[in-house]
Amino acid sequence: MAVDLQSLSEATSGAVGALLSTTILYPLDTCKTKYQAEVKAHGQQKYRNLSDVLWEAISTRQIVSLYQGLGTKNLQSFIAQFVYFYGYSCFKRLYLERSGFNSIGTKANLILAAAAGACTAIVTQPLDTASSRMQTSAFGKSKGLWQTLTAGTWSEAFDGLGISLLLTTNPAIQYTVFDQLKQRHLKRNQNITEKGSSPEALSALSAFMLGAISKSIATFLTYPAIRCKVMIQAADTNDDEAKKAPQKSHKTVHGVLYAIWKREGVPGFFKGLQAQILKTVLSSALLLMIKEKIAAGTWVLILAARKYLLLTGSRLKSAQKP
Repeated sequence: MAVDLQSLSEATSGAVGALLSTTILYPLDTCKTKYQAEVKAHGQQKYRNLSDVLWEAISTRQIVSLYQGLGTKNLQSFIAQFVYFYGYSCFKRLYLERSGFNSIGTKANLILAAAAGACTAIVTQPLDTASSRMQTSAFGKSKGLWQTLTAGTWSEAFDGLGISLLLTTNPAIQYTVFDQLKQRHLKRNQNITEKGSSPEALSALSAFMLGAISKSIATFLTYPAIRCKVMIQAADTNDDEAKKAPQKSHKTVHGVLYAIWKREGVPGFFKGLQAQILKTVLSSALLLMIKEKIAAGTWVLILAARKYLLLTGSRLKSAQKP
């Protein structure tokens, strides 16, 4: 079966973009994750805001620990984006071939994106769980990838899979909101421009702003699930008080929801929302920007590699002939 080079190019450029954006924003991601994972106990909490996490790393001379789990996170991001972009590109190509349509409608596009997201979540869930546990470990005490994965049972490596599958709706919400905002923006601009010169596409700045707004709305609507997932995957604390409490009950969705509601109330479901939006918007913008910059170069390299392999293969066949 021939390899789909276009899908391979999209997947590779998307994966490289994810790799670079993850590395650049990783300290922010670590602070955000540790802040989200903490639940108020007995009216007290270690981190009152996001900057407390950063100050802890500085005061304990563990700034390097802000990068704990970076290798695992990069591996997870690279595989996730590769699987997503390759799966989405393949699903799109198969849909167009079998339907006979020249383009994909909004509903079909959302379904294909959700299918690609579900495949990605299943493949990368163990790495996602491991990276979350490594990030939420005490500074300087994070274990390696293999030790983290083997510390519990195989089923625990898939903690939060159900929520991960639920969160595949996040891009669907983002796309729907973006499409609605785009139509209203273009319609408004059309009313103030001369006939025959109405805008057909968004400017780069408008696209970025609408993308940031739509992503923020999608993040807000799905944030309670995002925080529940972080808490389920978080490493168990080593505090004496925490050891006395049953930890396993908090590793279920029901247990996490009850813990947040009892100790923090409704605002607890949105703890760390600002940091999540900041990190998500910056990450998405960097990923897409880097992906677009290297997409053409990736395509050229893949074609060059294909040509080299074909030439090498033909030479070997010629040399084997008597």
